[in-house]
Amino acid sequence: MMDDWREASHAFLNALIRIPDAELDCFSRSMIAHDTVWDVSHPVGRLDGLEAVVEGFLMPLRRALFRIWRRDEIFFGAANRRAEGGNWVCSVTHYVGIFDRDLFGVRPADRLAFLRSGEFYRIDDGKITKARIIIDLIDLMRQAGRFPLPRMLGTEMLFPGPATHDGILPNDPEAGSTSLDIVEAMIADLHDFDPDTFHSEAQTGTHGHWHEDMMWYGPGGIGSTFGWDGFVNHHRAAFLRAFPDRRGGNHFCRIGDGDYAAFSGWPSMTMTHRGEYLGVAATGKALTLNVMDFYRLADRKIIENWVLLDYLGLFDQMGVDLLARSRALPAAGSG
Repeated sequence: MMDDWREASHAFLNALIRIPDAELDCFSRSMIAHDTVWDVSHPVGRLDGLEAVVEGFLMPLRRALFRIWRRDEIFFGAANRRAEGGNWVCSVTHYVGIFDRDLFGVRPADRLAFLRSGEFYRIDDGKITKARIIIDLIDLMRQAGRFPLPRMLGTEMLFPGPATHDGILPNDPEAGSTSLDIVEAMIADLHDFDPDTFHSEAQTGTHGHWHEDMMWYGPGGIGSTFGWDGFVNHHRAAFLRAFPDRRGGNHFCRIGDGDYAAFSGWPSMTMTHRGEYLGVAATGKALTLNVMDFYRLADRKIIENWVLLDYLGLFDQMGVDLLARSRALPAAGSG
Protein backbone atom coordinates (compact mmCIF):
# COMPACT_ATOMS: atom_id res chain seq x y z
CA MET A 1 0.00 0.00 0.00
CA MET A 2 1.08 3.56 -0.68
CA ASP A 3 2.22 5.31 2.49
CA ASP A 4 -0.53 7.49 3.95
CA TRP A 5 1.47 10.74 3.67
CA ARG A 6 1.55 10.48 -0.12
CA GLU A 7 -2.06 9.46 -0.60
CA ALA A 8 -3.21 11.95 2.01
CA SER A 9 -1.32 14.88 0.46
CA HIS A 10 -2.69 14.05 -2.98
CA ALA A 11 -6.29 13.98 -1.72
CA PHE A 12 -5.74 17.12 0.40
CA LEU A 13 -4.29 19.28 -2.37
CA ASN A 14 -7.07 18.34 -4.78
CA ALA A 15 -9.72 19.20 -2.19
CA LEU A 16 -7.96 22.37 -0.99
CA ILE A 17 -8.42 24.32 -4.21
CA ARG A 18 -12.19 23.68 -4.39
CA ILE A 19 -13.44 23.60 -0.83
CA PRO A 20 -16.01 26.35 -0.04
CA ASP A 21 -14.54 29.61 1.26
CA ALA A 22 -16.25 29.18 4.61
CA GLU A 23 -14.41 25.88 5.19
CA LEU A 24 -11.01 26.87 3.77
CA ASP A 25 -9.43 28.11 6.99
CA CYS A 26 -10.28 25.02 9.03
CA PHE A 27 -9.50 22.59 6.21
CA SER A 28 -6.14 24.18 5.35
CA ARG A 29 -5.03 23.81 8.97
CA SER A 30 -5.65 20.07 8.82
CA MET A 31 -2.54 19.48 6.68
CA ILE A 32 -0.59 22.74 6.39
CA ALA A 33 1.68 23.66 9.29
CA HIS A 34 1.01 27.03 10.91
CA ASP A 35 4.64 28.09 10.31
CA THR A 36 4.84 26.69 6.78
CA VAL A 37 7.05 28.47 4.22
CA TRP A 38 6.07 28.49 0.54
CA ASP A 39 8.29 29.89 -2.20
CA VAL A 40 6.33 30.67 -5.36
CA SER A 41 7.69 31.85 -8.70
CA HIS A 42 7.76 35.55 -9.62
CA PRO A 43 5.96 37.79 -8.81
CA VAL A 44 4.60 36.03 -5.70
CA GLY A 45 7.84 35.19 -3.91
CA ARG A 46 8.10 33.88 -0.34
CA LEU A 47 5.00 33.34 1.79
CA ASP A 48 5.72 32.87 5.52
CA GLY A 49 3.00 31.14 7.51
CA LEU A 50 -0.37 29.62 6.73
CA GLU A 51 -2.24 32.92 6.59
CA ALA A 52 0.20 34.30 4.00
CA VAL A 53 -0.18 31.14 1.91
CA VAL A 54 -3.97 31.40 1.93
CA GLU A 55 -4.11 35.13 1.20
CA GLY A 56 -1.10 35.32 -1.11
CA PHE A 57 -1.53 32.19 -3.22
CA LEU A 58 -4.63 30.08 -2.65
CA MET A 59 -7.26 32.83 -2.62
CA PRO A 60 -5.91 34.65 -5.71
CA LEU A 61 -6.07 31.36 -7.65
CA ARG A 62 -9.57 30.58 -6.40
CA ARG A 63 -10.80 34.09 -7.30
CA ALA A 64 -9.18 34.28 -10.73
CA LEU A 65 -10.32 30.93 -12.14
CA PHE A 66 -14.07 30.47 -11.82
CA ARG A 67 -15.05 26.95 -10.64
CA ILE A 68 -11.36 26.12 -10.34
CA TRP A 69 -10.25 22.53 -10.02
CA ARG A 70 -6.93 20.74 -10.02
CA ARG A 71 -5.93 18.28 -12.77
CA ASP A 72 -2.82 16.32 -11.77
CA GLU A 73 -0.78 14.83 -14.61
CA ILE A 74 2.01 13.49 -12.35
CA PHE A 75 1.99 13.08 -8.58
CA PHE A 76 4.41 10.99 -6.54
CA GLY A 77 6.51 11.12 -3.40
CA ALA A 78 9.65 9.67 -1.84
CA ALA A 79 12.44 10.35 0.62
CA ASN A 80 14.65 13.19 -0.58
CA ARG A 81 18.10 12.10 -1.75
CA ARG A 82 19.64 15.55 -1.27
CA ALA A 83 21.22 16.87 1.94
CA GLU A 84 18.06 18.69 3.02
CA GLY A 85 16.37 15.31 3.43
CA GLY A 86 12.73 14.87 4.36
CA ASN A 87 9.77 13.24 2.68
CA TRP A 88 8.55 15.16 -0.37
CA VAL A 89 5.74 14.89 -2.87
CA CYS A 90 5.87 16.54 -6.27
CA SER A 91 3.43 17.16 -9.08
CA VAL A 92 2.86 18.47 -12.55
CA THR A 93 -0.65 19.82 -12.50
CA HIS A 94 -3.04 22.25 -14.18
CA TYR A 95 -5.38 24.63 -12.41
CA VAL A 96 -8.45 24.61 -14.65
CA GLY A 97 -11.31 27.10 -14.77
CA ILE A 98 -12.74 30.17 -16.49
CA PHE A 99 -10.04 32.84 -16.28
CA ASP A 100 -12.26 35.85 -15.54
CA ARG A 101 -10.25 37.92 -13.01
CA ASP A 102 -6.69 39.22 -12.84
CA LEU A 103 -4.13 36.76 -11.49
CA PHE A 104 -0.82 38.09 -10.18
CA GLY A 105 -0.90 40.88 -12.78
CA VAL A 106 -2.07 38.79 -15.76
CA ARG A 107 -5.18 40.20 -17.43
CA PRO A 108 -8.08 37.75 -17.76
CA ALA A 109 -9.65 36.46 -20.97
CA ASP A 110 -13.04 35.29 -19.65
CA ARG A 111 -12.55 31.84 -21.15
CA LEU A 112 -11.24 28.42 -20.23
CA ALA A 113 -7.62 28.28 -19.08
CA PHE A 114 -5.25 25.49 -18.07
CA LEU A 115 -2.67 27.08 -15.77
CA ARG A 116 0.26 24.68 -15.55
CA SER A 117 2.15 24.36 -12.31
CA GLY A 118 5.12 22.41 -10.97
CA GLU A 119 5.04 21.76 -7.23
CA PHE A 120 7.18 20.24 -4.45
CA TYR A 121 5.88 19.82 -0.88
CA ARG A 122 7.75 18.64 2.19
CA ILE A 123 5.64 16.51 4.55
CA ASP A 124 6.65 16.34 8.23
CA ASP A 125 4.42 14.49 10.71
CA GLY A 126 1.49 14.65 8.30
CA LYS A 127 1.80 18.41 7.64
CA ILE A 128 3.10 20.48 4.72
CA THR A 129 6.01 22.42 6.18
CA LYS A 130 7.58 23.70 2.95
CA ALA A 131 6.54 24.19 -0.65
CA ARG A 132 8.21 25.34 -3.85
CA ILE A 133 5.88 26.16 -6.74
CA ILE A 134 6.41 27.43 -10.30
CA ILE A 135 3.24 28.57 -12.06
CA ASP A 136 3.55 29.24 -15.79
CA LEU A 137 2.08 32.72 -16.06
CA ILE A 138 3.74 33.28 -19.45
CA ASP A 139 1.68 30.43 -20.88
CA LEU A 140 -1.41 31.86 -19.17
CA MET A 141 -0.72 35.15 -20.99
CA ARG A 142 -0.56 33.21 -24.26
CA GLN A 143 -3.89 31.55 -23.52
CA ALA A 144 -5.36 35.00 -22.78
CA GLY A 145 -4.14 36.28 -26.17
CA ARG A 146 -1.44 38.58 -24.75
CA PHE A 147 1.82 36.71 -25.30
CA PRO A 148 4.68 39.04 -24.22
CA LEU A 149 7.61 37.53 -26.14
CA PRO A 150 8.55 38.03 -29.80
CA ARG A 151 8.60 34.35 -30.77
CA MET A 152 8.20 30.79 -29.60
CA LEU A 153 11.25 28.53 -29.87
CA GLY A 154 9.43 25.21 -29.97
CA THR A 155 5.77 24.18 -30.21
CA GLU A 156 3.49 25.65 -27.56
CA MET A 157 0.95 23.15 -26.30
CA LEU A 158 -0.99 21.96 -23.29
CA PHE A 159 1.25 19.82 -21.10
CA PRO A 160 0.09 16.25 -21.68
CA GLY A 161 0.11 13.60 -19.00
CA PRO A 162 2.50 10.66 -19.38
CA ALA A 163 1.94 8.55 -22.48
CA THR A 164 1.51 5.55 -20.17
CA HIS A 165 -1.17 7.29 -18.05
CA ASP A 166 0.38 5.96 -14.83
CA GLY A 167 1.91 9.07 -13.28
CA ILE A 168 -0.34 9.33 -10.22
CA LEU A 169 1.11 7.58 -7.13
CA PRO A 170 3.07 4.85 -8.95
CA ASN A 171 4.26 3.29 -5.65
CA ASP A 172 7.49 1.48 -6.58
CA PRO A 173 10.31 3.02 -4.50
CA GLU A 174 12.95 0.51 -5.62
CA ALA A 175 12.33 1.24 -9.31
CA GLY A 176 12.17 4.93 -8.44
CA SER A 177 15.68 4.82 -7.01
CA THR A 178 16.96 3.33 -10.28
CA SER A 179 15.07 5.97 -12.30
CA LEU A 180 16.67 8.71 -10.23
CA ASP A 181 20.13 7.14 -10.69
CA ILE A 182 19.73 7.44 -14.48
CA VAL A 183 18.52 11.05 -14.25
CA GLU A 184 21.44 11.98 -12.00
CA ALA A 185 23.90 10.46 -14.47
CA MET A 186 22.32 12.55 -17.23
CA ILE A 187 22.61 15.73 -15.14
CA ALA A 188 26.31 15.09 -14.53
CA ASP A 189 26.97 14.82 -18.27
CA LEU A 190 25.01 17.92 -19.34
CA HIS A 191 27.68 20.39 -18.27
CA ASP A 192 30.10 19.18 -20.94
CA PHE A 193 29.04 20.25 -24.44
CA ASP A 194 30.49 21.09 -27.83
CA PRO A 195 30.37 24.93 -28.13
CA ASP A 196 29.67 24.67 -31.87
CA THR A 197 27.01 21.94 -31.99
CA PHE A 198 25.82 22.16 -28.33
CA HIS A 199 25.88 18.36 -28.24
CA SER A 200 26.87 16.51 -25.06
CA GLU A 201 28.55 13.15 -25.29
CA ALA A 202 26.75 10.27 -23.55
CA GLN A 203 23.33 11.90 -23.87
CA THR A 204 22.10 9.92 -26.88
CA GLY A 205 22.86 6.70 -28.74
CA THR A 206 23.01 3.11 -27.54
CA HIS A 207 24.59 4.00 -24.22
CA GLY A 208 23.01 7.45 -23.87
CA HIS A 209 20.57 8.66 -21.25
CA TRP A 210 17.80 9.83 -23.60
CA HIS A 211 15.39 7.66 -25.60
CA GLU A 212 15.42 8.26 -29.36
CA ASP A 213 11.71 9.14 -29.12
CA MET A 214 12.19 11.59 -26.24
CA MET A 215 9.53 14.25 -25.70
CA TRP A 216 10.62 17.47 -23.98
CA TYR A 217 7.75 19.61 -22.71
CA GLY A 218 8.96 23.15 -22.07
CA PRO A 219 7.36 26.19 -20.42
CA GLY A 220 5.84 29.30 -21.96
CA GLY A 221 8.40 31.04 -24.17
CA ILE A 222 10.20 27.84 -25.09
CA GLY A 223 7.54 25.30 -26.00
CA SER A 224 7.87 21.57 -26.57
CA THR A 225 10.22 19.53 -28.76
CA PHE A 226 10.69 15.99 -30.06
CA GLY A 227 13.97 14.05 -30.14
CA TRP A 228 17.43 15.18 -29.09
CA ASP A 229 17.91 17.27 -32.23
CA GLY A 230 14.60 19.02 -31.61
CA PHE A 231 15.66 19.72 -28.02
CA VAL A 232 18.93 21.26 -29.21
CA ASN A 233 17.44 23.22 -32.12
CA HIS A 234 14.38 24.57 -30.31
CA HIS A 235 15.76 25.19 -26.84
CA ARG A 236 19.31 24.26 -25.94
CA ALA A 237 21.25 26.11 -28.66
CA ALA A 238 19.48 29.43 -28.02
CA PHE A 239 19.88 29.05 -24.26
CA LEU A 240 23.59 28.21 -24.36
CA ARG A 241 24.36 31.03 -26.83
CA ALA A 242 22.74 33.45 -24.40
CA PHE A 243 24.09 31.89 -21.19
CA PRO A 244 27.28 30.01 -22.15
CA ASP A 245 28.63 29.77 -18.60
CA ARG A 246 25.45 28.38 -17.05
CA ARG A 247 25.88 25.99 -14.17
CA GLY A 248 23.04 23.93 -12.74
CA GLY A 249 22.38 21.05 -10.40
CA ASN A 250 22.03 23.04 -7.17
CA HIS A 251 18.99 21.05 -6.07
CA PHE A 252 17.21 21.03 -2.73
CA CYS A 253 15.23 17.93 -3.68
CA ARG A 254 15.67 14.83 -5.85
CA ILE A 255 13.14 12.00 -5.62
CA GLY A 256 12.06 8.98 -7.66
CA ASP A 257 9.14 6.54 -7.70
CA GLY A 258 8.47 3.83 -10.28
CA ASP A 259 9.42 5.00 -13.76
CA TYR A 260 9.44 8.63 -12.57
CA ALA A 261 12.01 10.98 -11.10
CA ALA A 262 12.04 14.71 -10.37
CA PHE A 263 14.27 17.44 -9.01
CA SER A 264 14.12 21.12 -8.22
CA GLY A 265 16.59 23.88 -7.34
CA TRP A 266 15.75 27.28 -5.84
CA PRO A 267 17.76 28.53 -7.57
CA SER A 268 19.16 25.66 -9.58
CA MET A 269 21.15 27.65 -12.16
CA THR A 270 23.63 30.50 -12.07
CA MET A 271 24.75 32.16 -15.33
CA THR A 272 25.73 35.36 -17.10
CA HIS A 273 23.59 36.93 -19.81
CA ARG A 274 26.10 37.16 -22.67
CA GLY A 275 23.90 36.84 -25.77
CA GLU A 276 20.47 37.78 -27.14
CA TYR A 277 17.65 35.69 -25.76
CA LEU A 278 14.00 35.85 -26.81
CA GLY A 279 14.36 39.44 -27.95
CA VAL A 280 16.46 40.70 -25.04
CA ALA A 281 19.97 41.85 -25.93
CA ALA A 282 22.86 40.72 -23.73
CA THR A 283 22.97 42.64 -20.45
CA GLY A 284 26.11 41.10 -18.95
CA LYS A 285 24.18 40.55 -15.72
CA ALA A 286 24.70 37.61 -13.38
CA LEU A 287 21.41 35.73 -13.16
CA THR A 288 19.82 32.85 -11.27
CA LEU A 289 16.98 30.56 -12.33
CA ASN A 290 14.53 28.46 -10.33
CA VAL A 291 14.00 25.10 -12.06
CA MET A 292 11.80 22.00 -11.83
CA ASP A 293 12.18 18.88 -13.98
CA PHE A 294 9.97 15.80 -14.00
CA TYR A 295 10.93 12.65 -15.91
CA ARG A 296 9.42 9.38 -17.13
CA LEU A 297 11.77 6.56 -18.10
CA ALA A 298 11.30 3.60 -20.44
CA ASP A 299 13.86 0.86 -21.09
CA ARG A 300 16.24 2.65 -18.68
CA LYS A 301 16.20 5.82 -20.79
CA ILE A 302 14.47 9.17 -20.36
CA ILE A 303 11.53 9.32 -22.75
CA GLU A 304 9.45 12.22 -21.37
CA ASN A 305 10.58 15.39 -19.56
CA TRP A 306 8.27 18.10 -18.19
CA VAL A 307 10.08 21.37 -17.39
CA LEU A 308 8.96 24.37 -15.33
CA LEU A 309 11.21 27.46 -15.23
CA ASP A 310 10.70 30.74 -13.39
CA TYR A 311 11.06 32.79 -16.56
CA LEU A 312 9.17 35.80 -15.20
CA GLY A 313 11.83 35.99 -12.49
CA LEU A 314 14.64 35.48 -15.00
CA PHE A 315 13.43 38.28 -17.29
CA ASP A 316 12.86 40.55 -14.29
CA GLN A 317 16.55 40.13 -13.45
CA MET A 318 17.35 41.17 -17.05
CA GLY A 319 15.33 44.34 -16.51
CA VAL A 320 12.29 43.23 -18.53
CA ASP A 321 8.82 43.26 -16.96
CA LEU A 322 6.89 40.68 -18.97
CA LEU A 323 3.76 41.23 -16.88
CA ALA A 324 3.67 44.93 -17.77
CA ARG A 325 4.43 44.14 -21.40
CA SER A 326 1.57 41.64 -21.57
CA ARG A 327 -0.90 43.97 -19.85
CA ALA A 328 -0.18 46.67 -22.43
CA LEU A 329 -1.11 44.37 -25.32
CA PRO A 330 -4.63 44.14 -26.75
CA ALA A 331 -6.08 40.67 -26.55
CA ALA A 332 -5.52 38.68 -29.75
CA GLY A 333 -8.51 39.06 -31.99
CA SER A 334 -9.71 42.31 -30.40
CA GLY A 335 -10.35 45.33 -32.51
